[in-house]
Amino acid sequence: MTLINASFRHAGAQQLAQSLLAARQATLSLFDCYTYAGLDVVAGMPHHPQLSPPLWQLGNIAWFAEWYILREAPSSHPADAVYNSLLTRGDDLFDANMVDHRARWSLDLPSPGAVKTYCHEVLDRVLDKLSREANVDSALAPYRLALAHEDLCGEQLLAGLQWLGLKGPEAQPASPSLPLAAGEISFPGGSIELGSRRDGGFAFDNECPPHACYVPPFTIDAVPVSNAQFADFVSDGGYQNRQFWSAAGSAWLMQQERSSPLYWLRDGMQWRTMRFGQRMTLPLHEAVRHINLYEAQAYCAWAGRRLASEAEWEYAALSGHPVFQWGHVWEWTATPFEPYPGFAPDAWREYSAPYFMQHQALRGAAFATPLRLRSARMRAFQAPQRVDGFTGMRTCAW
Repeated sequence: MTLINASFRHAGAQQLAQSLLAARQATLSLFDCYTYAGLDVVAGMPHHPQLSPPLWQLGNIAWFAEWYILREAPSSHPADAVYNSLLTRGDDLFDANMVDHRARWSLDLPSPGAVKTYCHEVLDRVLDKLSREANVDSALAPYRLALAHEDLCGEQLLAGLQWLGLKGPEAQPASPSLPLAAGEISFPGGSIELGSRRDGGFAFDNECPPHACYVPPFTIDAVPVSNAQFADFVSDGGYQNRQFWSAAGSAWLMQQERSSPLYWLRDGMQWRTMRFGQRMTLPLHEAVRHINLYEAQAYCAWAGRRLASEAEWEYAALSGHPVFQWGHVWEWTATPFEPYPGFAPDAWREYSAPYFMQHQALRGAAFATPLRLRSARMRAFQAPQRVDGFTGMRTCAW
């Protein structure tokens, strides 16, 4: 594993410098895809209620690094920055806490060239400052945070390209095939420590503090549900049979009038799909993606199974079992996104807290998630109805 792909959670200054450069190269490659389609300015972008305009997101990535590293803000409170922004009205334009999603579509943003210049200037100063930092966790914490933020934003930019039907970067990661007949794994259960320790390295605030948790015996799929398996559900009338759907799922389904997952297209006797603007045969042995919580729950009801809890998923992922595979898609769990006992927000105060009790917990990582960001303890989260992310599922049973 190369240095930039190793976990960033305990990364030293050299690894952070290389990873920050790699992340920025990936970000700009993604932004170039929007530019080629004439969507680098907000006026040309089709509106999406959950996604941000790519030009705004590019500026926010630079602003975030500037805020925590160059401006030495100890938290996201608007008054906490020690220094002014390099960009005139930078806070008014790119502070996500001050500019909600709707407002981002009507801002008078700088030109793409000016935003790119701002990005380059911030990164140059960040790397220069990093080269003079003590190689200790307290000094490196804001750099790790900025890297995590840019990696998370990069996955959102890629999801936006898929939604718009645009070609992705040449170097974008491919989705691996699942092994055939992987089966399921039985675990005896027992007490585990759920969550991450604050041992000097990086941890997202929603992973903390660790706490004891008892997990009853369970069985779980060795790999996520494949397109072939989900196609059986679709062919068996899964979207038409309301007995498989929760009340919330049925309400969503009636609004969408959907009879298959997003981007699936029936072509005679086979399924085809749209991948970044290209029509292709649906890869049957890849993990199903772009399904929401309601679709995942309905599949489980049809299959006589259920979604795993967060604790079960983490138990299995940390077991070291050679057959258990993850990292193909973010996986829906049966657990509402809630704070762990004793939760306290970190410097990025709005990362988790606003979404508790409103979103559902996701576990794992997607093919599009940088290797350095992946952790079996990472808790992602998403609104139950959303389908634009790279979300899939695996099933579980008692």
